[in-house]
Amino acid sequence: MTKQTLVGILVAVVVVVLSNSLYVIRETQRGVLLKFGEVVDPDLRPGLHLKIPFVNNVRKFDGRILTVDSSPERFFTQEKKALIVDSYAKFRVTDTAKYYTATNGEENRAAGLLAQRINDGLRNQVAVRTVQEVVSGQRDQLMLAITAQLNEVANEELGVEVIDVRVKKIDLPPDVSESVYRRMNAEREKEARELRSEGKELAEGIRAAADREVTVIEANAFRDAEIVRGNGDAEATRIYAEAFNQDPEFYSFTRSLQAYRDTFNAGSDVMLLQPDSRVFQVPSES
Repeated sequence: MTKQTLVGILVAVVVVVLSNSLYVIRETQRGVLLKFGEVVDPDLRPGLHLKIPFVNNVRKFDGRILTVDSSPERFFTQEKKALIVDSYAKFRVTDTAKYYTATNGEENRAAGLLAQRINDGLRNQVAVRTVQEVVSGQRDQLMLAITAQLNEVANEELGVEVIDVRVKKIDLPPDVSESVYRRMNAEREKEARELRSEGKELAEGIRAAADREVTVIEANAFRDAEIVRGNGDAEATRIYAEAFNQDPEFYSFTRSLQAYRDTFNAGSDVMLLQPDSRVFQVPSES
């Protein structure tokens, strides 16, 4: 074996040893140091580290906030009504040693265990609430209660912190959604009929009040008109009387002329008169 070959072998051995001795923990990672499978350093900090090759092993985990998406599950409310709830949770690793022991460092396994606990928590919380409370009335309180309960269990059993639990969608099962829709439609139609009836009753009242007011206004207007007309007629009679009293003979003469005009304009050429009729009598001069 030549000297160059020996040097090459030594360099290769050194490279292999160094490559197995040095490792890097990134800022977004968490890690544990194992010695023959036993955790000897549960909290490796970010940076460059040194380990003993073939003796120590390093397991790295994602230290960022992770999402576990649970499959939709059927839960029963306080009224024994079924709901299909689709939820998800946000979590991150806090206790690397406990996380490694519980899940063997497998993210999918951790997500599966966490999803089971989310469903258990949702089942317990939904069971003590009504449909209205689950859907809208106490939805925020429901999420806070599940988050607090789940965080305590997950931290103790899995070594993770549950940051938030949210419900993406709440649906009725297909076998009951149609009946619920029909009931809701019937309730809306009943409410619409009641509103229309109330509106019709209110309209009749307004119309009757308007008709009554019109009648009162017309009666008052007719009364005022008759009063004005009567006052006008009285004033006209007074004026006529004063005018006629100034010259009664002239008044009699003008009345005769008006009578002649009206008679001759009638279009008849026959007139029957008594001998003593005053029709053609002309007032004498005073």
